Amino acid sequence: MSSTSRGSRQDLEDLLLYLMDTRGFDFGAYKRTTLSRRIAARMQALNVDTYRDYLELLEADTSEFGHLFNTILINVTDFFRDQEQWKHLADEIVPQVLEAAGPDNQVRVWSAGCASGQEAYTLGMIFCEAMGVRHARGHLKIYATDVDEEALHEGRQSRYTADQVKSVPADLLKKYFDNTDGGSTHTVNRDLRRLVIFGRNDLVQDPPISKLHLIACRNTLMYFNADVQTRVLSRFHFALNGAGTFLFLGKAEVIGSRSDLFIPVNLGMRIFAPVSASNTRQRLLHMAQAGRDHPSPGSSGNGLGELRKAALGDHSIAEIILDESGALVFANQQARTMFGLDDHDVGQPFRDLELSYRPLELRSRIDHANAERQPVTIKAVEWWPLSAQPRYMDVRVTPLIQHGGDVLGTKITFVDVTEHKRTEAELEQAREKLQQAYEELQAANEELESSNEELQSAGEEMETTNEELQSTNEELETMNEELQSTIEELNTVNAELQARTSDLNRANAFLQSILSGLSSGLAVVNHNFVIEEWNQGAEELWGLRFDEARGQNLLTLEIGLPVQELTAPVKRCLAGEGPLDVRVDAVDRLGRQLRCRVMCTPLVVDDEVDGVILVMEHDPERRQPDN
Repeated sequence: MSSTSRGSRQDLEDLLLYLMDTRGFDFGAYKRTTLSRRIAARMQALNVDTYRDYLELLEADTSEFGHLFNTILINVTDFFRDQEQWKHLADEIVPQVLEAAGPDNQVRVWSAGCASGQEAYTLGMIFCEAMGVRHARGHLKIYATDVDEEALHEGRQSRYTADQVKSVPADLLKKYFDNTDGGSTHTVNRDLRRLVIFGRNDLVQDPPISKLHLIACRNTLMYFNADVQTRVLSRFHFALNGAGTFLFLGKAEVIGSRSDLFIPVNLGMRIFAPVSASNTRQRLLHMAQAGRDHPSPGSSGNGLGELRKAALGDHSIAEIILDESGALVFANQQARTMFGLDDHDVGQPFRDLELSYRPLELRSRIDHANAERQPVTIKAVEWWPLSAQPRYMDVRVTPLIQHGGDVLGTKITFVDVTEHKRTEAELEQAREKLQQAYEELQAANEELESSNEELQSAGEEMETTNEELQSTNEELETMNEELQSTIEELNTVNAELQARTSDLNRANAFLQSILSGLSSGLAVVNHNFVIEEWNQGAEELWGLRFDEARGQNLLTLEIGLPVQELTAPVKRCLAGEGPLDVRVDAVDRLGRQLRCRVMCTPLVVDDEVDGVILVMEHDPERRQPDN
């Protein structure tokens, strides 16, 4: 099912907004391609074609949200998943963490996006092996968080099947797990269980756990879009407790957009260390930058608090903020000095200020930026201040978007690039002189220059080819990681399907054995009186085979049973009455008259009547004599 066949992108956004409004969970941070693919999987399971149809289904069936939630949050995890990474963590990183923390201080570890707890307990086993179980009891805390309550409940239960613990080394399995149910279930022992604290935490919206020594967030960031990854990484940076602390990511994840906050310790093993902030103010600034892009519930209606947060930045750059109505609500000192703004101008419509059209016309740019929900940048705008010399500025108009997509306001920054322009002019002059010298040299030694150009061209082609090969290799590596994740998910689904198929086969065989063993005739009809089951006893009694009876309307059967007399009892059973006992005169398949007892019982599925079970047998007390 393609994205087009499921509906427009706006239909998908309407569905996500409905989930936010009714359930309070914001999927806006997730990559749209991933969301579309996961929602489509759920829709396909329900034979729903479009997002609009699925939204109507959610409105009618409140229990469906839980199934959708579990589909979107792919809880694919395992003990010691990617064992080479865990071995490196245990051998190289954990000793550094313990040394930095000191022997008498508590070590705090956060497993973010822990799913059903395997990763958190893996961390517990590694640290217990390094610290000793007795010392870890009083000096180690592992916080395991996720947004999926069902997965957290499974983690709290700490019970896993033999298949789930197959990747745990035998010595650790014996040391940290207890066998139950004859060895088919393994339960985390008390010492390890007490070290792990499970709780719900939304990485996008909730504040981080603080004063940490290690954060393990594996195969979680890759589901978020780039902006949200930036905010989450900023929160992780704030949460880590300085030197000797580390961030542990999944094999398919890298840090690119916020490399100024983390440096790789071992890129291949996805171990990163936070860049040290010089003081508390800088750490709080990183945290502020990681805040929400929209007002939180209960904030002031005009959004001024959020606008002031959005205005944080380099005070050497002139910045002004307009609210959603186009009034000036904030101008930093640099902007006031540069453009002659004062307190009287704050609160005035921006269109009435000279700044709206000089040094450039800004009103149309503001309208365009807000309409497109994209920043607009105008390079090297010439501006003549009171001094006689012109200056040049890069002007950037940025819409401030709140949750839901509405425009909260507009930020306009003016970056003075005069010196840059002057430098460019000087460079251009120097370039012209060099060009002249180059031409003179070329005229003097044309053959040598020609050879040099050919060599240079060949080198550039080789460099370009090398870059293309490197880019292709990186893309293949990413695709390989995605494929591996998909294979793991398919293996899990296949195992579940095999187990369910086996259970279903056993249940069908058990049911057929019961139906075949009944000496009485049995039929099952649905709400439309259509026969869905017809056992061997019914075949012997009325001479109608299963394949002849199934799918037929009970009231149209031409057999010796007066089916019309069963209409009222069956309807009563469908209405929830019963069981009912009916006796009618009938003729069996051999033409013998008999008094037939028909017992009508409602077929109840999930507390609702789904049909009627009819049991037909000879009435021994009123049997008619043979002719």
